[in-house]
Amino acid sequence: MNRLIFLLFLFMIFSGFDLPPHNDNAIIGNWMSTDKNLEVEVFKTGIEFKARVIWFDDSDNKSIPMNARLDSKNSNRALRSRKIIGLEVMHGLEYNSDDNEWQNGWIYDSSSGKIWNAKASLTQDGRLKVRGFWHFQFLGQNMYFKRVS
Repeated sequence: MNRLIFLLFLFMIFSGFDLPPHNDNAIIGNWMSTDKNLEVEVFKTGIEFKARVIWFDDSDNKSIPMNARLDSKNSNRALRSRKIIGLEVMHGLEYNSDDNEWQNGWIYDSSSGKIWNAKASLTQDGRLKVRGFWHFQFLGQNMYFKRVS
C-alpha cells in the first residue's frame, strides 16, 4: 500500500498536478502583466482582495504623462476626474479554498470604462491568472501576471 501511495505521489509531481497552496494571501504583492503594459498591487482589506494600478504603458500618448491620465471613459461622469495611477481596478475577490481560487469579484477596465465579473488563481508556474467575464465564465478573457515583488 505504501508503494502505491508513493507511486501516486510521484505521478502527481511529474504530471503537473497542482497542489493547492492553501494560502489565501498568496496573491498579495505587485504583479506585472505578461504583456508588460500594466503593473498592479494586490492587497487585502478584511477578507476582500483588491488591486490598484501602480504603473501602465503610456506610450500611446506621450503628450499626457502617466501621472496625469484620468479615468475619462468611466460611464459615471462624476468619476472621470480620478487618476488612473492608484485607481482600484479590482474589488470583492474572496478566497475559496475548495476551488483554490479567488472568486466573486469584479474588475474595472479603465481603457473602456466597463466593469466585469472577475476571479483569479495561481498557475502552476506561479503566474497570476485573472479572468474577467460577463456573467458567465465562458464569456470572458484571461489576463496573466508575473510577480514583481
